[in-house]
Amino acid sequence: MTIFCCRACGTSFPPAEAPPLECPICRDARQYVPAAGQSWVSIEELAQTHRNAWQRHENGLFSIQTVPAFAINQRALLLQTPSGNLLWDCIGLLDEATEALIRGLGGLSAIAISHPHYYTTMQDWASAFEAPIYLHSADREWIARSSPWIRHWDGETLALNPFVNLIRAGGHFPGGTVLHWNDAEDGKGVLLVGDILQVTPGAHQVSFMWSYPNMLPLSAAEVRAVARNVSSWSFERIYGAFVGQNIQEGADEIVARSARQYIDRLGAGL
Repeated sequence: MTIFCCRACGTSFPPAEAPPLECPICRDARQYVPAAGQSWVSIEELAQTHRNAWQRHENGLFSIQTVPAFAINQRALLLQTPSGNLLWDCIGLLDEATEALIRGLGGLSAIAISHPHYYTTMQDWASAFEAPIYLHSADREWIARSSPWIRHWDGETLALNPFVNLIRAGGHFPGGTVLHWNDAEDGKGVLLVGDILQVTPGAHQVSFMWSYPNMLPLSAAEVRAVARNVSSWSFERIYGAFVGQNIQEGADEIVARSARQYIDRLGAGL
């Protein structure tokens, strides 16, 4: 039996003799089925053609990204805290080198994921490191493979340890989550956002969308709610889902200003 991953979004499915007929994640309007149709790769094949590259962003924070690009091409972030290491978001490839490097850094105490597009092979990462996966229960319908390591949480915030809180921001998905880290070396807060907040190319603004590939916007009320849900947290920097999506200063004001601009363009006012 083989674990197949969708080549378009990276979602993995239960072991089977043949790949699924379709990927529900891609059929949803927030993702897409490629014009050439759905296609699949086994996790063994993926490891033969790809590898993971690492980058250190600041003390205690690394990104891990599969090269060449695979599926949505997001990065995962490894966060080191005095209470253990956390993996933020997930990528499809867990190769031997990545596993060895993470073990050398102290393993993982938990995994948290912003939204279903990045669930990928979270089940295999959790099993390898015996780390619980924290997912907001509002998005539980999108889990394609069950796992005893999955922990659903409800409400607006969840403290994973004294240094890390999960915040339900909503927007892109009902359970859309961001992570607040209060233990950066300079003492300033950091927000890991996936693409619940999308850092723009100039790294001086963020945007908010219901569907990024299909360019479908959120409503003014939804953008207002996302901005409100993060506004009570202090953060100087943001790290987004993709390479280069890093805001190094004034991130909290940038989010507030960007929300105002977005809502103004919708003609809704604040």
